[in-house]
Order: sequence, then C-alpha cells, then structure tokens
Amino acid sequence: MSFTWHEIFEHLMQSSSTLGFQRDFDVIRRDHGYLSGFREPAAVLDTLHGGVGEHDAKNSILTSLVMAAQSEGAGTNCALTLMLLALWPGLDAAMRRSKRRRLGHADELPSEILARATEATRCLDLSRVNWIAATILRNIERDLMRAHQREADRQRQHADIDPDEVLVGVFAGGPEIGLGRLFDEVTHIVGVDAKLVFRVAVDGFSQAEVAVELGLSNAATRKRYQRATRRLRDAMQKNA
Repeated sequence: MSFTWHEIFEHLMQSSSTLGFQRDFDVIRRDHGYLSGFREPAAVLDTLHGGVGEHDAKNSILTSLVMAAQSEGAGTNCALTLMLLALWPGLDAAMRRSKRRRLGHADELPSEILARATEATRCLDLSRVNWIAATILRNIERDLMRAHQREADRQRQHADIDPDEVLVGVFAGGPEIGLGRLFDEVTHIVGVDAKLVFRVAVDGFSQAEVAVELGLSNAATRKRYQRATRRLRDAMQKNA
C-alpha cells in the first residue's frame, strides 16, 4: 500500500505526541548530553527548525539523534522519528524537486524517500561526516537520480523486445506450442505472475486493465510485469 507524503508526515507527528514516545525520549535525553536540556520532543524540533541558533549546536543535536537511532536501546525508534521530522523541511524540498524531475513514479516517491532517509540515518558513518543534515539530504537526492538513471538505461536496453517474442522464444516448440503448455512453462519460470504476463502479452490487455482485474496498483503491476519478462528473457537466452 502506498502512502501520500502528507500521510507519512501526519503519522510521524502523531507518533511523536504519544506518552510512550515521551518515555522513550526521556531515555535518549538522559543518555545523550546535547539532548538533556530538552524536556519534550517538540522543543528539539523547534530548536532545529528555528532560524536562530548556532549551526554547530544544531549539528550536535542531530549527531546525538543519529547515535541514538543507531543504538539498540529502547529509544532507537523515537530517535529515528525525531530525525525524520528534523529533516522534514529538507526532505519536503527534495520531494518537490524529485517530482519536477520525474525521478521515478509519483505514487512511489514518498515511500522511497522515507526509506532512503531511514537507511541513511541508520547507516551514517559519523566519523566521516561534518554536517549531518546536508550530507543525508544530498545523498538521498544523489541516490534517487542514480536509481532513475539506471532504470532509464534498462528501459532503453529492452525497449525493442516484443513481449510476444519473449513468450514464444523461450520454448523450443516455437509459435506452434499450445497455450496450455505455454502457460505451464511460463508459470514454471515466473510463478504467480504468469497470469499477468499472459493477459498482457497473449490476450492483449493493457497493464492498467490487468491491474484492475488482479486488484493491484499500476506501479505494482508494472514492476511485476517487468520482473517477469526479465526472467523470461533470461530463460530465452539460456535456451538459445
């Protein structure tokens, strides 16, 4: 299930306002000196988002949040949520730029940016970073552009392959092979996505039409169809 950018933000805000979150915050602020002066999570965000304050001090707060998020203590999820909310203005700007550049599909971008921000926080090497927020935000946009370029290159590479040729060419029996056996062979290679492939490549339906029939999102249908035809191409090359 895909979530909108606004829904993700609302979920993070609601999570940060619970009593359990406050208890976890009390744990991490006791363990990290730069957080000890804040009585509640909102005060941390107010300081980080405010225009007043030393950049070094804000960076030290972010460093403490990253350390807590990377720990195995009780407050790790609390620290990660605070980190995401602290970065939200920058993440929001990255989201808008990515949509303008059409980096990926609009309905997938929110979850992808959230996942990349989470991974960047969990895996950040603090010994090699000076400015936490700038590094994380820059890396997210860089990785999004690289992923988009890889996908565009892959699409161009396979754009001239007819899905009908993919289906028929996999098998030694050629075009005369019966549809029953063809479906069995495709199922053997791609599993449950055989019906999806057949509906598009054999029956002539669009991926959008098959998405409705199978109860899938357009994005999920597209990914599954691409993955299935990729497996069929590999099988065709092995049998060549």
